Amino acid sequence: MSRKAARPPIHLLEDEADKLYNLALGLQSRQPEVAELLLAEIERAKVHRAGKLPAATVAMHSRVEFVDEASGTSRTVQLVYPPEANIDEGRISILTPIGAGLIGLSAGQSILWPDRENNKRSLRIVSVTEAAAPAAA
Repeated sequence: MSRKAARPPIHLLEDEADKLYNLALGLQSRQPEVAELLLAEIERAKVHRAGKLPAATVAMHSRVEFVDEASGTSRTVQLVYPPEANIDEGRISILTPIGAGLIGLSAGQSILWPDRENNKRSLRIVSVTEAAAPAAA
């Protein structure tokens, strides 16, 4: 029963992987399921130095268009750190199930991923656009 469905290869930036690891550890007591998902993704990722991430790969602050293949619903979101999250403005936290599922994927890839109700969803990445991090206030 511990056999997991094969997941597509993912890529992370070294500095983001370190930040995400620390965020996931801090989340373990409040949201152990999301923390476990994110830690597992970090563990299996190929980690790259700054500037070496493959093109069209979801990184922090990327704009991502993805399709829920079961419903056909398409969404475009920006993946951000928790303090920057604002669902009304399309900014979703990396510490949500969808955010943890999108990180490191590339355009054209799909992943079978649980939602907040633990239903498995097939998410397919349509496009990825790099976006600059917000300026410090």
